[in-house]
Amino acid sequence: MSTDQGRMLADTLNRLFRATHGQSQAALSEGWNDALWRQLAELGLPLLLVDEGRGGAGGTLEDALPVAMALGAFAVGLPLGETMLAQCVASRCGLDATGSTGAMALATNATGTLEARGLDAPTFTGTLHGVPWGRHLSHAVAVIEHAGAQQLVLLPVAAASCRPAHNPAGEARDRLQFERVPVRLAPCPAEMAQGMTYLSALWRVGQMAGAMHTLLQRTVDYARDRVQFGRPIGSFQAVQQQLALFGAEVAAVGCAAQAAFRSAARAGGAGDAHFEIAAAKLRANLAVETATTVAHQVHGAIGFTREHELHHYTRRLLAWRSEFGNDRHWSEALGQAVISRGVDTFWADLTARGDAAALAVGAPA
Repeated sequence: MSTDQGRMLADTLNRLFRATHGQSQAALSEGWNDALWRQLAELGLPLLLVDEGRGGAGGTLEDALPVAMALGAFAVGLPLGETMLAQCVASRCGLDATGSTGAMALATNATGTLEARGLDAPTFTGTLHGVPWGRHLSHAVAVIEHAGAQQLVLLPVAAASCRPAHNPAGEARDRLQFERVPVRLAPCPAEMAQGMTYLSALWRVGQMAGAMHTLLQRTVDYARDRVQFGRPIGSFQAVQQQLALFGAEVAAVGCAAQAAFRSAARAGGAGDAHFEIAAAKLRANLAVETATTVAHQVHGAIGFTREHELHHYTRRLLAWRSEFGNDRHWSEALGQAVISRGVDTFWADLTARGDAAALAVGAPA
């Protein structure tokens, strides 16, 4: 997919989401919007990362960045990214799920066992924890160890018992319980199994970058329009300083996201991009405090009401900060990466990565 095609895709999504937003922010962010999901499926987006030879669009992770940012920028409450990643991983492991038009997700926290008796299909008994949008999925994809090897398992969600749960933003993060459910499976390379959490974290970085960009725009607009003591509050130096800090954080997260998605695309997956993804997720996590604090301070009391749109962004950012690795997790991952290579090689490794990778590990302002 060319850069021009990427821009066209972003424009298409922006128009679609703006039209839905015209109905209400709730139509985008709350509950399950089946009409919008069908429109996204008709555009072929769930198969964006599947090779053309397998029925997909043949896009790369770098092509997917505008999708992630658009979903975050409009606070879209649908698992499009989760479906794209699940389809991609399943396809690369030899499991064809392209015939399904339903939503899918990677289950990165799975416990259970596989049983295979005679010629019968293997069955799975176990639990998938914290599955994004679990109750709305057609299938979930998980890695289960069996007979000393890791297997990628395609699980029909209709056969599971669901215990509903939510993250702080109200997005479904359900527990799915399976009891001897027939499944399809394929060998999963160790690199792919280890990369599932990294891929999921990468997607959250893209969403966080988009959400922060919208949050900054809304906050700047409010500061310009809100008049206090006869002047727009944006003309006060203290407010301007806070907005400048906010803008610097948004720019840093955007650079980190671009670097991580580009590195993952070049690596053909999470593989050799672990460092960039870890750095980008940590950088995005660290920016959340400034973004949410300044946005609510500038908006004042109105920003805390449920009727205002602000909480659709700030609650998601606060929730996503902890998903697929919190600050401590990624700080330790980066530290271990540096230690394993040796301190003397750190600067050479960092600069050798090129592009905006160095900005991904910059300290917050």
